Amino acid sequence: MNNIAYYNGKTSPIDEMMIPMNDRVVYFGDGVYEVAYVKNHKPFALYDHLDRFYNSCRMMSIDFYMNREELTDLVQSLIDQIDTDAECILYWQCSRGTAPRKHYFPNPPVKPNLLAYVKPLAIPPMKNRIKLITVEDQRFFFCNIKTLNLIPNVFASQKAEEAGCDEAIFHRGDMVTECSHGNISIIKNGALKTAPLNNLILAGTVRKHLLEFCNANGIPVDETPFKVAEMVGADEVIVTSTTTMMRAAYEIDGQPVGGKLPDLVERIQNGYVERIRKELNL
Repeated sequence: MNNIAYYNGKTSPIDEMMIPMNDRVVYFGDGVYEVAYVKNHKPFALYDHLDRFYNSCRMMSIDFYMNREELTDLVQSLIDQIDTDAECILYWQCSRGTAPRKHYFPNPPVKPNLLAYVKPLAIPPMKNRIKLITVEDQRFFFCNIKTLNLIPNVFASQKAEEAGCDEAIFHRGDMVTECSHGNISIIKNGALKTAPLNNLILAGTVRKHLLEFCNANGIPVDETPFKVAEMVGADEVIVTSTTTMMRAAYEIDGQPVGGKLPDLVERIQNGYVERIRKELNL
C-alpha cells in the first residue's frame, strides 16, 4: 500500500483511520509526537527520535506503555508495509488517553493512545535556498517538549505562507529562538552559532547532527543566543528539520542574507547526506 495508519492496534489507509472523540488530543492537544525520515524502508536517526519521544513523555507525565524495543518493532512493521523504497515520513504521537473532557489528568489514569502513520514525502533539495520571515515568539515556556500544542506555530507558518516565504523565525524581543517547525543557526567568520538548549527551543535531531558534524570537522561551534540583527548580518543562515534537513536562506523579511560561504554550506550538507547514506546503507 502507498500509506498506512495505526491507532491502538488497528491499521488502515490514513484517510480511513478514525479516533475516539474523547481522546484528550482532540480537546487539549494533550500529547507528544515525533517525525522521522525514512528511505528504503529504514528510519533514519530513530534512536535520537526515541530519546526525545520518551523524554517528552516524561516531561508531560505520560506513562507510555511500550518500551523502546516494542515501539521500534511496531514502527518498523508499519514501514515494511509501504510498497515504495522512496523517501517517506514516519509520524507517531502519544496522547494521555481517552476520557471525558476535564482539564485535569484522568483519575484513575487511563492507558495512553498511540497513533502513527507512514506516507511518501518528497524532501526539497537542500541546495535550494529558502526565504524566511521573522515572527514574535508568543509561545509558552515548554518549547523543549515536542507537544501537540502547536497553534502559535500554525499561525507563524500561515504568516510565512501568506508572505510567500518558506519558514517563519521566532524571536523573543530581539533574541532569536527557533523556527515554526525547525531550528535555526548562523555562520559568521567560519563559526557556527545556534541558540542553546533550554525550555525556549526544541532539541532538534538535525540540529544535533549539525553540531556533531561541525565538532568533528574543525568548524567552531558557539551555543549562545544571537539577535535578529546578527542573523541578518551573518555569512550564512541555516534552517534544520527532519522534513527539510539543512537548507540555507537567501532572504529574511525582504532583506538579502547569506550566500557568503556557499562552499562551507555545501560541505555541511554533503556531510549530512553521507551520514544518512551510511546509516541506511544506501
